[in-house]
Amino acid sequence: MSSTGFDYAAMPDVMLSEDALLAAVTAKTGLADFGDDADWREGFSLLIRCLNDEARLNKAGRLIAFGELSRHLENRLRVTDDIKRNLDILAVEIRKPVFMMGLPRTGSTIMHDLLAQDPDNRVPLTWECNYMSPPAAAATYETDPRIADCEAHFERTSRLLIPEFQAIHEMGARLAQECLMLNAFDFKSIIFPNQFWVPTYQQWVVDSDNLSVYRTHKRLLQYMQWKNPRARWVLKSTGYFWGLDAILAVYPDAQIVMTHRDPLKLIASHCSLVSVACSMGSDDVNRIEIGRVWSATWEDAMRRMVAFKQSGKADAMGVFDMYFADMVKDQVAMAKRIYAHFGLPMSPLAEQRMLDFIARNPKERHGTHRYTLEQSGLDPVRERERCRFYQDYFKVPTEG
Repeated sequence: MSSTGFDYAAMPDVMLSEDALLAAVTAKTGLADFGDDADWREGFSLLIRCLNDEARLNKAGRLIAFGELSRHLENRLRVTDDIKRNLDILAVEIRKPVFMMGLPRTGSTIMHDLLAQDPDNRVPLTWECNYMSPPAAAATYETDPRIADCEAHFERTSRLLIPEFQAIHEMGARLAQECLMLNAFDFKSIIFPNQFWVPTYQQWVVDSDNLSVYRTHKRLLQYMQWKNPRARWVLKSTGYFWGLDAILAVYPDAQIVMTHRDPLKLIASHCSLVSVACSMGSDDVNRIEIGRVWSATWEDAMRRMVAFKQSGKADAMGVFDMYFADMVKDQVAMAKRIYAHFGLPMSPLAEQRMLDFIARNPKERHGTHRYTLEQSGLDPVRERERCRFYQDYFKVPTEG
């Protein structure tokens, strides 16, 4: 029995293999069509190899990984089948979606949750991303039994095995979810390296062409919007940087918000987050290697942000730059600035719901997340020099 009360001895062991996973989900669903193999099979195969060869999973980790991959495979099967039987889903129009893109810990999560309070905005909620089929209906959106199923999943996994994670990144069925979860539909997403030590897979995602991923992404938005339309989608991800051209190709009318913060703060915080997340399924978590790989990954993302701005594409689209220091002073005022920038109306109801959300969710209600760069083997002076180009270009202030 662990210190958290989890009985590891009673846990079944599983084999992480393609054959075992595919057999399990086809038997469970009675379905066999996963869609075009070109969209997902390479990433799926590589991820399994890396989970077995690199992730140093214990018995709990193998079971967690088996469950996560099974859920994504089941979503592929069921959504593919639903769309085949309802081809009018593919005629649903996605108009001027708002994409919030930024490095982790830059305020994008709280702003995404805040904008989700506007009844005119449609966001992917965690429960509907976890259990996609059937598509959520407007009449039962607040009472769907999958909400309780999703909360129960968190209770028996992250909240039980790593309770301190809630202080780092809150998880909840009714909270807005990142598009990393939708990208996982094609098994080409950095959500997996956030959960498991899979650096080879992580680099493959960063280096890959993502056009097929965002074609799938649009299909999933159409699917979710089919029975529950709103005025617009508001989306958020820390993974958009590796698909900027693909996003513009699929969504030429996209409205983009870029979020900014002192990079040393976000790198230290995110490396701590990954270390804690990996500890849920591994007894051998190396903070130093996590720091080395992820600091390089975020440097690459920052360089892509600068290149995107320098290309002129951002100016042509009227990208809005949101700075963390400004956002934390007055979150609703920042939301109003975003709305004004894109010419969106904010109703009194939306504003009040945002204020109510802030009141219900005070900062650090789940505890304080403490972290340093040194914990991940990173030298603050060196990291500051590595990231200076980003701070200089976007005029991002250094935090004390």
